[in-house]
Amino acid sequence: MKKSVPLAAALMLVSGLFISAQSGDAKEQETEEPGQNPQREHVSLVKALPEKINRFQFDSGYHFQYPDAVRGIYVTGHSAGGEKFSNLVNLMDETDLNAMVIDIKDDWGNLTYIPEDSSPYHEIGKPYIKDSSKILKVMEDKQIYPIARVVVFKDSVLANKKPEWSYKERDKVWKNGRGESFVNPFIKEVWDYNVGIAIEAAKMGFQEIQFDYVRFPEGFEHRDSSLKYSMGEYKNLKIENVQKRVSAVTDFVEYARKELEPYGVKVSVDIFGYTATLPEAPGIGQNFSKISEHVDVISSMIYPSHWTSYFGIAKPDLEPYKLVSEYAKLENRKLEELDSPPVSRPWLQDFTASYLGAGNYKEYGRAEVEAQIKALNEQGINEFLLWNAGNSYTPKVDYTP
Repeated sequence: MKKSVPLAAALMLVSGLFISAQSGDAKEQETEEPGQNPQREHVSLVKALPEKINRFQFDSGYHFQYPDAVRGIYVTGHSAGGEKFSNLVNLMDETDLNAMVIDIKDDWGNLTYIPEDSSPYHEIGKPYIKDSSKILKVMEDKQIYPIARVVVFKDSVLANKKPEWSYKERDKVWKNGRGESFVNPFIKEVWDYNVGIAIEAAKMGFQEIQFDYVRFPEGFEHRDSSLKYSMGEYKNLKIENVQKRVSAVTDFVEYARKELEPYGVKVSVDIFGYTATLPEAPGIGQNFSKISEHVDVISSMIYPSHWTSYFGIAKPDLEPYKLVSEYAKLENRKLEELDSPPVSRPWLQDFTASYLGAGNYKEYGRAEVEAQIKALNEQGINEFLLWNAGNSYTPKVDYTP
């Protein structure tokens, strides 16, 4: 692999937050309709960026072997930095699980650890993980593959610090129905801000950066003309707004991967499962195929509870095997169309969706988790991640049926 130095960018301190491109030193979804004109050519502004000189490869000092197949779990910052971490390590010891996706930048925009005083991100650090080196050393000793989850465009902290990088409703930063704010994928400074955090995670020793919420807010096609926001360099592109959103989201992924090359980490992206069923999701700007072209791993969130009546299944939460099997067949067809498809590593459900109401959900336990894994395996997909928001995973599951 050739070595490269990230694009040098101006360093800015804004309201106590440092927005930069690093120098070379170192689950709710809405059903969306397909976009108009889905066959338009993707317009990439990344290609206009200057070429970077290839020079070095960063070494964190940790050494991990990529597993035979990643079989991982989600871990919050609180769990990683608390007593639950040892229990989760024991789960790895006792089963065929071998990876952890650990929150590094959370759903509100906070870091889950406190960086050094000199870090541009010191102000947004929270003391959930008090000693990341200790955690990573344990993971190295046991060869638990470490993945850093970085939530990108859902970021209430940054949105309120920099309202001009967000969306305004009248004179206030817009919030969704859950009180969350997003920052704007059209703004390049937002890209650099998040890539900088990803680089910090790579320097810490994480072997993969998983970007989540790489999208516009749900239902943005209904707010496109009512919210105030900048389109930045995308404003004058001669394409419709749906395609501008797709371009911005795809360009961010392409840019982030290039900037992370010198750090030797893999890049993965979480994506709504239903995007694989459409040419593209017009509101949120996710195009499954275009994003897949710029990542090492694609992680579709295919929790049965999050689907409506797709694939002819009236109540998907009641049929985890069938839902996952039908999705996997569809995704395989989409990936086969690409010249260099990424690894497929879907998110599976290890929680009970009682909020769906009586008759629409079932208790999820060993049988339901194993059914999802079996469905993937039968379609040739051997990697997966398990989601449980409280990190309480079903015991005695056979993870390699």
